[in-house]
Amino acid sequence: MRHDEQPPYQVVADDLRRRLLGGEWPVGAKLPSRAQLARAYGVGPNVLQRAQERLIIEGLLEGRAGSGTYVATARERRRMVRTRHGERRGGSPFRADMAEQGRTGTWEADSKARTPAPEGIASRLGISPGDPTVRTSYEFLADGQPTQLSVSWEPMAITGETPIVLPEMGPLAGKGVVERMRSIGVEIANVVEVPRPSRATQEQANLLGISVGDLVLVIERTYYDADGRAVETADIVVPDVRWEVAYEFAIDRPAPA
Repeated sequence: MRHDEQPPYQVVADDLRRRLLGGEWPVGAKLPSRAQLARAYGVGPNVLQRAQERLIIEGLLEGRAGSGTYVATARERRRMVRTRHGERRGGSPFRADMAEQGRTGTWEADSKARTPAPEGIASRLGISPGDPTVRTSYEFLADGQPTQLSVSWEPMAITGETPIVLPEMGPLAGKGVVERMRSIGVEIANVVEVPRPSRATQEQANLLGISVGDLVLVIERTYYDADGRAVETADIVVPDVRWEVAYEFAIDRPAPA
């Protein structure tokens, strides 16, 4: 196979996708068996299975154990609103956002203290490369389904000798950055977000239930205190197939005459 040729499963997946989107099989319809489709495409059953698995990941098909493969109901692409309002609600902004949509927001987290700051992260935090940080990786879920990922870094020079050194442990476990920092006398004054389109890595695809190379939005977020010091920075990964990200800004009203 030449480098510019698609693998057989991708060729089959592309054609099946075209037929599905063209309405050849209506929502809820059962597809022909894998053996039948494999014969029709002139490929082996493993190639056909891999093609269907790709379309299941994309949400176009669904497999039912012992029954077969069916045309899935289209996934709803929801809107994720980024706003400073979320930081004023207290608690976890993610949990509050999901509650507003009638969903239950949960997450899993893994923190590692004394992680040397990589050069790029050190630059964002205004510290020296190699300075100790707490690195926390998050997997966020809505109603038990993967929603977004995040990796956060906090300088241990700020939190190292405090009860909030580990974000998901201690008296303020599960609270947002603003509330946690306020508890140790650090007032967050500003947050900067830089959104950049990217493609899912293998690890991101595995955690989010999408395919390698699928479009994701990576949001580089940094919190600053009143002196302009960066106190936390994070990379947030949002799968484009499930969420569109919108930014909401309040407009200051003129003072009464």
